[in-house]
Amino acid sequence: MQNTIYGLDLAKRVMQLHWVDWETGEIHRKQVRRGKLLEFFVNREPGIVAMEACGSAHYWARELGKLGHEVRLIAAQFVRPFVKTNKTDAADAAAIWETVQRPDMRFVAVKSEEQQSVLALHRMREQLVKIRTMQVNEIRGLLYEFGVDLPQGREKGLKEIPDALSTLEDRLSAVALETFRRQIQRLAEFDKDIADIEKRLRLWKKDQEAVARLMAIPGVGLLTATAIVATVGNMKSFRSGREFASFLGLVPRQTGTGGKIRLLGISKRGDTYLRTLLAHGARAVVNCQTRDRNPWIDKLRCRRPHNVVVVAQANKMARTIWALLAKNRQYDPNYKPMAVAVA
Repeated sequence: MQNTIYGLDLAKRVMQLHWVDWETGEIHRKQVRRGKLLEFFVNREPGIVAMEACGSAHYWARELGKLGHEVRLIAAQFVRPFVKTNKTDAADAAAIWETVQRPDMRFVAVKSEEQQSVLALHRMREQLVKIRTMQVNEIRGLLYEFGVDLPQGREKGLKEIPDALSTLEDRLSAVALETFRRQIQRLAEFDKDIADIEKRLRLWKKDQEAVARLMAIPGVGLLTATAIVATVGNMKSFRSGREFASFLGLVPRQTGTGGKIRLLGISKRGDTYLRTLLAHGARAVVNCQTRDRNPWIDKLRCRRPHNVVVVAQANKMARTIWALLAKNRQYDPNYKPMAVAVA
């Protein structure tokens, strides 16, 4: 017997379903209210439920999986080509139903509640860092209008702000000075909130042996290691280290016709947050070679631009991360792959 395949278009209140009866060939389209969705699938034989990997998709995937259904999440960009007519809920559900049956389709792994909880900490920290940077730049720009030139760097600039405000007491109104001081207090609160989130990530790291193994890699710190473990989960879902690097957008884009292939810059597809963390870590490795110099990096720097070397190091780090997690290994800086005998 063939399992029934359902195309489910998610929404906040009204969901759209599309499926085909394998026995009669009848096409079914049905709208289901949010509160009635699980009730609908409870009364159905276990089947395949396809959804776009959008907001709340992982929650519904976990709930439907508990009912015995096989859930497949698809990136929205892969569904779009199968929308036949105008974009409606019914057309989207039909496109999802069509997409999930492609033999070469790639699916998104369903995240657990623990993974999403850790990623929520990363998202909140990322937002706090952005807001803090905006506040510092705003204060820097406003004080510059009064002749105050703060030194570069967030910490150095913040240290100079109290002295700068004291020199402006006879030129600025009391209201403006009090507002500036309140902004400085808010920056201190941001620092405290960011430090608290990092403390919680360190506590979570103690129970994650994989995070400790990843942090042994040069350029991989607490944020990168915890974000990768929380995002990927099972690294064996990627067939190779190159596929994982492609998932992060660290491989070249390709264009060509007539058998001629041309490589361009990196694709920048996939998870932007992970790619940014790896790029920052790689830049630290490339810029801070002191005692243990890496001959591979030195040779690459002699013939390629600096940023190209950074991206190449980030790609290498991604492949190393895949090897450690997929093959359950410890990081060895002197590891050399075994030569493969050619018959």
